[in-house]
Amino acid sequence: MAFSPLVDELVESLRCLPGVGQKTAQRMAFHLLERGRSGGVRLAGSLNRAMEGVRRCDSCQNFADTELCPICEKPERRNGTLCVVESPSDLLAIEQAGDYKGSYFVLMGHLSPIDGVGPEEIGIERLLRRVEEEGVTEMILATNPTVEGEATAHYIADRLDGKNVLITRLAHGIPVGGELGYVDGFTLTHAFRGRKPLAD
Repeated sequence: MAFSPLVDELVESLRCLPGVGQKTAQRMAFHLLERGRSGGVRLAGSLNRAMEGVRRCDSCQNFADTELCPICEKPERRNGTLCVVESPSDLLAIEQAGDYKGSYFVLMGHLSPIDGVGPEEIGIERLLRRVEEEGVTEMILATNPTVEGEATAHYIADRLDGKNVLITRLAHGIPVGGELGYVDGFTLTHAFRGRKPLAD
């Protein structure tokens, strides 16, 4: 039995979300139509405003609705340390941890020649300009520990060779509370390569 064109359109629209297939989209649509109409109206309004008003920060490329995001607006965050991440969700995870107090640059992806994503698409030249203009002394490469993330980190480090900038990489390894027997080989290899002396 077919639904009305409006219901079909709603279901198809919900399928654009990651991990949402036909059945999940139908369940969401039916919930909104059966019991969540006020929430649906609010959701539609928020989506419309976000799609029209959210842009990239002129400085770090993070999501913002003004020229600068709230982090870049704080002068105390421009302290010579710049953390490079792949996505806004990575930035949020670091901010929620609460320890890092420097500035950011969000690549909005990673190098992937097979997908046609090169240095221009992720803003490498813009990143290098920031390093020079702001006198960055340390760059933390916090790209993901994937093949593409590692390649992106090495590419950026190579471009900064000879620029008198300390390049650091986030440590990757065994999670706190983890047991060696349950750690995969890739993570264990990174843990061994990133080992450091035991503090007194």
